[in-house]
Amino acid sequence: MIFVGGLPFSSNSSSSSSAPSSQSQPMNLLMALMEHPILVSASHSFKSIQERRVSASMDSDLTMSSNNPKYVYLFQREYATVDPALVHYVGTDEATTCVGLVIRNRENGMTSVAHMDSPKFVDIGIIQMLSLVVDHNSHADLDVHLVGGFEDVSPNHAKGICGPEGNERMDGYSFPLCTKIVETLQKRQENFHVQTLCVLGHNTKTDSQGNAYPIFSGFLVESSTGSLIPASFDRNSQCPDEIVRRLRVSASYEDPSWHGKLLDTYDTKTDRFIIAPCSWTICLVQIALSLQNLSDSEILSTCSTSPSAEGPDFVDNERSESMSTSVLTMLSA
Repeated sequence: MIFVGGLPFSSNSSSSSSAPSSQSQPMNLLMALMEHPILVSASHSFKSIQERRVSASMDSDLTMSSNNPKYVYLFQREYATVDPALVHYVGTDEATTCVGLVIRNRENGMTSVAHMDSPKFVDIGIIQMLSLVVDHNSHADLDVHLVGGFEDVSPNHAKGICGPEGNERMDGYSFPLCTKIVETLQKRQENFHVQTLCVLGHNTKTDSQGNAYPIFSGFLVESSTGSLIPASFDRNSQCPDEIVRRLRVSASYEDPSWHGKLLDTYDTKTDRFIIAPCSWTICLVQIALSLQNLSDSEILSTCSTSPSAEGPDFVDNERSESMSTSVLTMLSA
């Protein structure tokens, strides 16, 4: 169940003459949350914070200290749950149509963060996130933050040429994902106190030509306090094992063992990065080979749900991923 301002939240309107359809209820819930004065104010407050640029000087692999805080970085479709006694920050970026979801236990500070990229991973993904956060106490008070997504227009998208992710949506990509997340939170029995909802219209800016962009594409959450900071990460801070993890995102769509699941990256109990494996298919290899012959603009239109909103490293990342897939395929042949 969702709470806002300490009170249970409902989008039901007493002035409505007819009951909303089951299809419209989740959309009504999201829109009502977007318009709630407390959450509108929270979005304004979040947007007033200067974005922090994270560099490799922050440590993702050493003992946490005040001078060298330890963080866990998440790529697309990954999640991690951290103990505030071991990890200072959890963060992600590169979320254009994706949404970063934070769930934090107020009592013990256990914090789980996910980089959600599709409604198909929300149901099981939230179960994964909660497994070490609620500690068998379904009535624990959990703070929730959602950041990412924007008012996008669905382009011709073929990221999953051989898989299910190639479906085009007339209503964009961000809106269905946000709708699914709030719907799932509302249906569950845990107490989810939504603190930040900086998504869609609250996270959209336009340029002089009217093109829409996300205001923020990433954040850091401080595990000890639960505070949220807009953030972006330089290439050296997106670690460890950047290339392997980027490859895994693409390969996981074709791997049945990851169906509906978020990708395991960090082991909470041992405080170690453990990159759970997955396998790639001939289809993925063919895609990787074809990408090597495309221009920058063709890679953007083929691989991105929001080509005009991608960061400057997007094309280079896709080329590196494509080349690495080809090399690994030849080595394993």
